[in-house]
Amino acid sequence: MKERRGWIGMRNLAAIFSTLCLLLCMHCIKRLTIAFFALAGLDMLDALDKVDRANIIEWIYSLQVLPCEDKSNLSRCGFRGSSHVGVQYNPFKSPATPHLYDSGHIAMTYTGLASLVILGDDLSRVNGEGCMAGLRALQLEDGSFYAVPEGSENDMRFVYCAACICYMLDDWSGMDIDKAVSYIRRSMSYDSGLGQGADLESHGGSTFCAIATLCLMNRLEEVFSETELNRIRRWCIMRQQSGFHGRPGKPVDTCYSFWVGGTLKLLNIFQYTEFEKNRNYILSTQDRLVGGFAKWPESHPDVLHAYFGICGLSLIGEPGIREVHPALNMSLRAFEYLQSLHEKWKHQNSKFSDPVTNCT
Repeated sequence: MKERRGWIGMRNLAAIFSTLCLLLCMHCIKRLTIAFFALAGLDMLDALDKVDRANIIEWIYSLQVLPCEDKSNLSRCGFRGSSHVGVQYNPFKSPATPHLYDSGHIAMTYTGLASLVILGDDLSRVNGEGCMAGLRALQLEDGSFYAVPEGSENDMRFVYCAACICYMLDDWSGMDIDKAVSYIRRSMSYDSGLGQGADLESHGGSTFCAIATLCLMNRLEEVFSETELNRIRRWCIMRQQSGFHGRPGKPVDTCYSFWVGGTLKLLNIFQYTEFEKNRNYILSTQDRLVGGFAKWPESHPDVLHAYFGICGLSLIGEPGIREVHPALNMSLRAFEYLQSLHEKWKHQNSKFSDPVTNCT
């Protein structure tokens, strides 16, 4: 019980760490993703009062790649990771001509939209047409997605990002769902875990991305039989030692308390994991000076593991932490706010259309 009381005392340090990471992310070309981890972590700790919401919302919108006047760059729209390209921000007008190297990044579009939702923005300034066109341009024939129009690696991470974007904007025209589902189906490995693509090693992160994507699409039980789902459950639950690891033979890592734990939650068997062992491992990685969580004990903390450590604690019902919505990777509070936006859009006969039933 002494250690359990200790976490409540460390909660403020975790919030401070996330706030510091938000400030320091201004020096990174992928700062929008880092900002998401910091903001989402603060939200899970009910500590968003520590940041200037309005200012951060304006900064996020400054990273939106908008269609130019002739819409010649429509397939390159979305959100960029930072202002490193040097495009001047004008909140009232799109550029007359597109910058040669300016384009959205699928992960930045996902984390940008998620951050806006977490901050309580109504998404009214999101250019839905541009986001959907940019997303369609990234999907390949095999159903997977590039990160950027110029080409990049393509794997399950970006399939998940695409599904989250479509879900948040309540518009699934940005992807060929059947092709994406087929890609997920082909990515199941011989041991019943899911890899980043066909014939690749099973991995806790890609298994989460695949299962969460199907949940957001409301297609999980259509794609996998109950026998197959039980095999996936078995593969995931065998990833626990103290905390969780991502692959057989690999060391336990804080972030998999969410990647694997969240998958087990979506598959309705998280209750059969060993909560106390998981909790003790996560807390063993917390830095007692700055408050963040690391991937391993006695290692340097970072904002990704700080956020997923908090989410791992949320899954086991840790006091003082908000409930996480695993499929969309945000707090249940933020998810419910998003649902209220969807209802408002329906009522107003919004520009967004064809929602898919949510996975809770």
